Amino acid sequence: MSIADKILKYKSEIESDGVKLVAVSKNHPAEAVQEAYAAGQRVFGENLVQEMVDKQAQLPQDIEWHLIGHLQSNKVKYIAPFVKLIESVDSLKLLKEIDKQAAKNNRVIDCLLQIYIADEDTKFGLQFDEAVELLRSEEFAELKHIRIVGLMGIATNNATEKQTQVEFNELKVLFDGFKLSFFRKADYFKEISMGMSADYKLAIEEGSTMVRIGSNIFGKRVIKHWKAE
Repeated sequence: MSIADKILKYKSEIESDGVKLVAVSKNHPAEAVQEAYAAGQRVFGENLVQEMVDKQAQLPQDIEWHLIGHLQSNKVKYIAPFVKLIESVDSLKLLKEIDKQAAKNNRVIDCLLQIYIADEDTKFGLQFDEAVELLRSEEFAELKHIRIVGLMGIATNNATEKQTQVEFNELKVLFDGFKLSFFRKADYFKEISMGMSADYKLAIEEGSTMVRIGSNIFGKRVIKHWKAE
């Protein structure tokens, strides 16, 4: 199947359930993104800032770019003018920098808090209690150019289906608790980003509103050494 055919397949399958497809185009050329775009896809996820910046300059300007990888504070300025959603906010320090750069660009940038749900040391994310502390802090209350629209999580690699289901369920339960405690009147707090190529169906069953699919659409990644950011 071509990239275009795969996009149509996933859009038909996923979006019929009201779930947003994020096509993860990291390590794939702009031409591959353009093919997916021509098939109707508008939301793309990238891990690296420089790769996103390079592609954004080459591709249609109505693309919604999601930063889904670990983001360093000193790189925020490069994507602040155009990024649609930063899915990987894992500290108050990062959130404050996003707020600062959004203000410089006269924008409000939507963000997801990345929650640590995996049983792995290599994953990033806030612990449950750290996320609560962040949302209760006076510093967070002072931020006017960011908007927390939901949560993101990455399940343990190669986990059993049961373990993955438990991890996704934990994120959904936390989302519901945060909605009740911190975002009761915020209709924009509605996104749960969980699920990738191997586990997106399970994620949707557990309440995901957006899934991040890369290899199933674009194939094996083309490793490219992007210039230092």
